[in-house]
Amino acid sequence: MPNSDPETHVIDYRAAEQLLAARDPRGAVKLLDSVIAAHPENTAARLLRARAFFAAAQLRPAELEFELVLEREPDNAFAHFALARTFQRAGRPEQATRHFRLAAALDPNPEYLRAARFDTDGG
Repeated sequence: MPNSDPETHVIDYRAAEQLLAARDPRGAVKLLDSVIAAHPENTAARLLRARAFFAAAQLRPAELEFELVLEREPDNAFAHFALARTFQRAGRPEQATRHFRLAAALDPNPEYLRAARFDTDGG
């Protein structure tokens, strides 16, 4: 079967990145499903699939993937930030705030710092 070839999985991963960049998150998820089936431990593929789920407004699958990434990489600031955005979009502000703050604590990226303070009084 052609999908069992590791080279094919690298190609599928790169193609999924391109599909996500081209605003085709569902197509990216399809490609990543086979990559993750063959390599369930591949955190990069899971993070990309989580981003694709988020872009496709599939918030629960995105949440589950981001959480799995964070189980493996608890210091991944981007995954905390993206999970926070997922919670925010799902109307769960308390959980969003927690992960925005974790992201900002792990990485002083200006975007993370702004998001961590989104609920402060602005004036």
